[in-house]
Amino acid sequence: MRTHHPALTRLTAVASTAVFSAMAAMAAMAASGVSTVSAAPSATQAAPPACASSGLVTWIDTNGNGAAGTIFYRLQFTNLSGHTCTLRGYPGVSGIDLHGHALGAPAIRQTGPVQRITLTNGATAKALLGIAQSSFFPPATCQPATAAGLRVFAPNQSVAKTVPFPFGICTHGPSNLRIRPITH
Repeated sequence: MRTHHPALTRLTAVASTAVFSAMAAMAAMAASGVSTVSAAPSATQAAPPACASSGLVTWIDTNGNGAAGTIFYRLQFTNLSGHTCTLRGYPGVSGIDLHGHALGAPAIRQTGPVQRITLTNGATAKALLGIAQSSFFPPATCQPATAAGLRVFAPNQSVAKTVPFPFGICTHGPSNLRIRPITH
């Protein structure tokens, strides 16, 4: 004959709720396609490879936010390689003219937490790009021009992508571009 134990019933209910909550959180993370990885992979599971430039679509969200003469944009990296890969660090960014020639100094790295970001196929990582208005710099020092776009290197890659995006740039003197590390 089976006896009913109230304490065991409550314990089972609590454990079921905890397992369900953990599974829901993991499902939400998986659905987003992006995760932050900090632990080393196990010996049986290799870490995903770095995202190659050839498998990434690089683009900019043109809805910027401004503060004190600088407009901040989200530089986006969408993984379309067909497999999971990782990004870690800072993108390389510079302004270019219509012929792809560099204009001015490359973006200056702004400090921020550097993490390895894992991207499943179709997922997107971001880096915050700040563009200071070239009109705030002395014209003789800045020698302002209009860039036709951005030359962007994904972190730790040697092949750049071109992102069409006209903006005011200083062709001389200090860079009016700032870049932060990749995030999700």
